[in-house]
Amino acid sequence: MNPTHWSRRQFFGLAAGGSIAAGSLPNLLAQDPERQPDGRPRVTKSRSTSGDKVIEPDWNERLSLTVGQKEGDLVGTTSKVLQAAIDYVAQLGGGTVRIQPGTYLLRSSLHLRSHVRLLGAGEDTILTKPASVTTKLAEDSDWYDQEITLNDAKGFEVGDSVCLRTRNPHNGSPAVLKRTLVARSGNRFKLDRPLRDNFWIIGESTCSTLFPLVTGEEVENLVIENLTLDGNRGNNEHLDGNYGGCLFLQDVNQVQIRKVTARNNNGDGFSWQICHDVTVEDCHSHDNADLGMHPGSGSQRPLMRRNKIERCQIGIFFCWGVKFGLAEENTILDIRGQGISIGHRDTDNIVRKNLVRSSGQTGILFRPERGASFCGHRNLIEQNIVENTGPADGIAIDVQGGTEQVTLRENQILETRAAAQRIGIKLGKETKEIKLVDNHFSGFSQNVVQG
Repeated sequence: MNPTHWSRRQFFGLAAGGSIAAGSLPNLLAQDPERQPDGRPRVTKSRSTSGDKVIEPDWNERLSLTVGQKEGDLVGTTSKVLQAAIDYVAQLGGGTVRIQPGTYLLRSSLHLRSHVRLLGAGEDTILTKPASVTTKLAEDSDWYDQEITLNDAKGFEVGDSVCLRTRNPHNGSPAVLKRTLVARSGNRFKLDRPLRDNFWIIGESTCSTLFPLVTGEEVENLVIENLTLDGNRGNNEHLDGNYGGCLFLQDVNQVQIRKVTARNNNGDGFSWQICHDVTVEDCHSHDNADLGMHPGSGSQRPLMRRNKIERCQIGIFFCWGVKFGLAEENTILDIRGQGISIGHRDTDNIVRKNLVRSSGQTGILFRPERGASFCGHRNLIEQNIVENTGPADGIAIDVQGGTEQVTLRENQILETRAAAQRIGIKLGKETKEIKLVDNHFSGFSQNVVQG
């Protein structure tokens, strides 16, 4: 008898007669390809329904818009034409913006919208920006104002993305805002949004044409592929990775970044802050002033796989509270500081099968933080190759502070230069429950040091 075709009478009759063991019906339903484990029918023919973000038909053709320098649905070389394409597909529910080969000089960030795929032609599609300009503010602007007055407006245009910086006159703490110039009378500019901080002359307030090339805030379901982002590092001032990068995301969910190059930025290559389920695969981050990849504060479940990171200050930097992430099969070369850095409440992550070679200071670092409750616990470091780390007294893997419950397993920790005072693994005196399992060492003066 096929249980999926039982009548109501047959079911109750068998149940009353004891022919069905307790709990067996859910098991039978779980095996039925036409039903979900709880007994509801599976969706076999989906329909597009208002408000349903879970079930969507797999359409054969979706909305796509092409931007080119000489031909395409939209033609141009600036951020205005690229932003117009993004906004067009977004207001119709999403789609793909295809950027044809060429170098596009941006004076403002490309702001991504939900359900948009940004697709280039790889190395032949280059987004870059001109040299940055900075000037002081000529007049005070209060937190409720939506305008600024510049001391020297040369180099500033309506439509520019800008970075405003000041210091609190009471305690000296910095404030940083990103805005867009939307109207002008001489040296006086209107902003796209209010300031919400005081920008006073006594705070040494400045305005700079600094911005991430591609950005997104409070959006979801993004795809960025086959692009080259060049930050023009030699001609741009520094912008901290908490606010920028070649690619910068803030409060974004469900992101896929593939085959994107982020290079030559005076800041981070890739940075995402409070962003969940971000996947970065087969990307290249190189010659950036700060961090190659920066899974930022509070980001949950980042996945970084098969990327190449070269000549940055830090390779992969797990910021504050990055949890349940995976860094796997990445190649991290010639980093000036730490190849991989883990710290403030970065827990339950896996670092696996990465090659970390020629780091200037430390191959893999667990930061000491402010005490045990702030450290990066319950992380797994396995099957990595950490080679030729630091100066003559360098440490390949350095576990500092009150870090607890970390497993280092089956890593190859190698030194092909002179042993000198080099150490393979160093465990701080306050660390607890650090498990070392089947690691291989070669070329060190001391393989493992405790305390």
